[in-house]
Amino acid sequence: MLPFMMENSTDDYRIQSFDQDTQMLLKTALKDPSSVNLEKVSDIIVDQSLKDQVFSKEAGRICYTIVQAEAKQSNGNVFRRNLLNRLQQEFKDREETRGRSLQEWVCYVTFICNIFDYLKVNNMPMVALVHPVYDCLMRLAQPDALKNEEEVDCLVLQLHRIGEQLEKVNSQRMDELFFLLRDGFLLQEGLSSMARLLLLEILEFRAGGWMLSSTAHKYYYSEISD
Repeated sequence: MLPFMMENSTDDYRIQSFDQDTQMLLKTALKDPSSVNLEKVSDIIVDQSLKDQVFSKEAGRICYTIVQAEAKQSNGNVFRRNLLNRLQQEFKDREETRGRSLQEWVCYVTFICNIFDYLKVNNMPMVALVHPVYDCLMRLAQPDALKNEEEVDCLVLQLHRIGEQLEKVNSQRMDELFFLLRDGFLLQEGLSSMARLLLLEILEFRAGGWMLSSTAHKYYYSEISD
């Protein structure tokens, strides 16, 4: 089964992995943000997202809830500002992170894409995140990254999730990204059969208007579950 088909969202925010004090801090931040140190809260969420792949997929919902609660309570944006600062800092160090730990790098990309998906301004994606998100996805489409199934998997997962939104805000960069993916699929030596399958699937997914036809769906499903 393709990894992006297995995501399910639970009502809790997957904060059980934290110690009791941190769980309390996060629960308070979700309901009464002005009573806690929001810079500390954003650091906790980012740090956990970088080391826990499951959490990095859920963190956007937590951040969204805190941002909404803070705006409602005090019209403030302390949490969002700190969160974006941290994302920017991690973004600058992304090559170093990738060199040090592939898992941490994949977690970072998952997290920033998740934030892009959840945090909107007037129902529109945050402009500040568009280019960094594209830069991360472009990095995953480079020849050395396409040889890592973990990175291909991450790339395809994010494109399933936010590809259509990203294309609406900048279609030229999406074209550039897909030129890389098509060339990688057609020309690159040394790709695993799983990586090829994932690339073919995402090429078809976008070609079909960010949807898979039922025949294609059946094809990929049976290929991967075999």
